[in-house]
Amino acid sequence: MKSNTPPEFVEQVRTRCIELGIKPEVSAVTQIVRQLLPGSTQGELVALIDVVMSEISGLGPLENLLLLPALTDILVNRFDEVWVDQGAGLQRTQVSWSSEQAARDFACHLAATGHRRLDDAHPFADLQLENGIRFHAVLPPLAVAGTAMSFRVPSHEQFTLEQLLDLGNLTKPIYKKIIEIILERKSFVISGGTGSGKTTLLAAMLSHVDQSHRIVVIEDSKELNIDHPHVVKVQSRIANSEGFGQVTMTDLVRQTLRMRPDRIVVGEVRGSEISDLLLALNTGHKGSATTIHADDATSVPTRIEALGLLAGLPRQAIHAQMFFAFDFVIQMHDAQRGSRGVSSIAKFSKHEDGTVFTEVLLLDSMFDDKDLTALGNEKMKVVA
Repeated sequence: MKSNTPPEFVEQVRTRCIELGIKPEVSAVTQIVRQLLPGSTQGELVALIDVVMSEISGLGPLENLLLLPALTDILVNRFDEVWVDQGAGLQRTQVSWSSEQAARDFACHLAATGHRRLDDAHPFADLQLENGIRFHAVLPPLAVAGTAMSFRVPSHEQFTLEQLLDLGNLTKPIYKKIIEIILERKSFVISGGTGSGKTTLLAAMLSHVDQSHRIVVIEDSKELNIDHPHVVKVQSRIANSEGFGQVTMTDLVRQTLRMRPDRIVVGEVRGSEISDLLLALNTGHKGSATTIHADDATSVPTRIEALGLLAGLPRQAIHAQMFFAFDFVIQMHDAQRGSRGVSSIAKFSKHEDGTVFTEVLLLDSMFDDKDLTALGNEKMKVVA
């Protein structure tokens, strides 16, 4: 997917759009190309405009990758090394830029569209594009091999719990337990690695919530598509290039308490917002939920403890609040095991000293005793 159009010319057009403060739409690009190449024929202009538009609008050379089914991630290690994840592990593509400079220019342009600086003084950027894709970039020399980019592609396809059951992502006993968790307004954590299907399951579960309940969703990027009549979404915001305008997840958790939620949902907990979330769930709001990155259900209490300690909470207070905040952990296994799905459901329990641990209630039949032992915690056991 390399272009014969000189990258310098494409960059001229891109720079001109930025200088004029206009979006790279066809009409604007056509006018700029005509100004830069006044002697070109109509046929030459049309060909040039097609190439330039593909380079500077949308995702340029990556645009066609968005058509891949079940796409979750596009990863750029350097200008000529692009990988994708379609739910079955990473696969390398033939997509590339013409040079490292072209890839760098592309990354800087994307950052600029979101009013973020990406240059030698600010060598990394993180933002959400207009199409909902989460974009992150790191420039050399921090990225040793060349400009590194990652694109987290949100799924626009919604699944019901029944569809996930039919697809084999849920066993029948696990499906029944999940329905019970929802109907009995139990609070839960969905745990798993990147791309394991946490968001897909969370959206499917929330779609089963009583339609009279008001769900307030807090996210750092728009990912959750919930089929429910009463959903309010709020989204955090990082500071602009001048360092102003930041709204953190912690800020939003606090604001949510004034929004009369029946259920509070944090798309993913990964920082100090855990402190306010634990407090909120200890004062009501049954049936709330969040997701967290953890390899197995036994790691979830430890992970929550670590986040709480970073937020300045005493260990004893973290465990006391955790036990009353959450009822269940729903653990995901990832595509490396053949397909995404729920591997186990565990309940929060506590020792006599007040520390919290998890006990497995249901285990996917794909797991055997060796799998259970490999989870590495003698406290975790099948009890039903």
